[in-house]
Amino acid sequence: MSRTEINRSGEMEVFVRIVEQGGFSAAARACRMTPSAVSKLVARLEARLGTRLVNRSTRAFQLTPEGCAFYERATRILADIEEAERAAGAGEQPVGRIRLNTSASYATHILAPILPEFLDRYPEITLDLVQTDMIVDLLAERTDVAVRAGPMRSSSLVARKLGETRMVVVASPAYLARFGMPQGIGDLDRHNRLGFGYVRTVDGWPMLKDGETVIVPAVGRIQASDGEALRRLALEGNGLARLAEFTVREDIAQGRLVPVLEDLNPGDREAFHAIHIGQGGPLPSRVRALLDFLAERGRIS
Repeated sequence: MSRTEINRSGEMEVFVRIVEQGGFSAAARACRMTPSAVSKLVARLEARLGTRLVNRSTRAFQLTPEGCAFYERATRILADIEEAERAAGAGEQPVGRIRLNTSASYATHILAPILPEFLDRYPEITLDLVQTDMIVDLLAERTDVAVRAGPMRSSSLVARKLGETRMVVVASPAYLARFGMPQGIGDLDRHNRLGFGYVRTVDGWPMLKDGETVIVPAVGRIQASDGEALRRLALEGNGLARLAEFTVREDIAQGRLVPVLEDLNPGDREAFHAIHIGQGGPLPSRVRALLDFLAERGRIS
């Protein structure tokens, strides 16, 4: 079969649908094809590419690493085709779905207030918002953009810095009235220190002791999977929490939370980045539009 006789975009569309539907049968229904036709299409595609894209079994559907890479590139190519067709007929307005992965804290305090402006500016873009503080595999999770806190590790990811924020230990007035205001590091042993339920870059609270920074374990009776949950726990009087200042700034101003041990705060700051997979080529305009918007309106301090 010659190159001109192969409907490459059609194959990509079916393969992408297989991944998004989670299997051959579901994709066949969505594409109005028979399961056997879908299976044969994938077999032909694998034969032509000379690699296995899908590990087949009766119980599970799993992409191979080559399948993950092909899916990621195929979605970008199909998005480019869609944008090219739209640009030819109706101007270069970004269009399509963006899967955005971000922490609950960023989504609540930064993203939610500015999203109406983004959606008004780009009426043809839809957002699939996933909230988690855990580090995710952008390729495996089919994520276009992720907003993450902390230092960037050397990788294939491309990062755009969105600012940085100071960290602060806080507690509710009700909690402090019951258990007292800690005056030094030694006093923390009497307090419930709310912590994260997963390993972080710095697994504890940096504090000053004799002019040096030491790490105080966040040992307590409650752990949570995200910073926003810790904020809510602190507001309800469950203990002390060390949180990004931008998430509690309004709570402190309104007296709902009180800074604790500020004289021992080393002043460390946590950076936030918008990251995406770097492929060495141009980004789809919908992804570029979101990145530019976050750099403009989604910065933190």
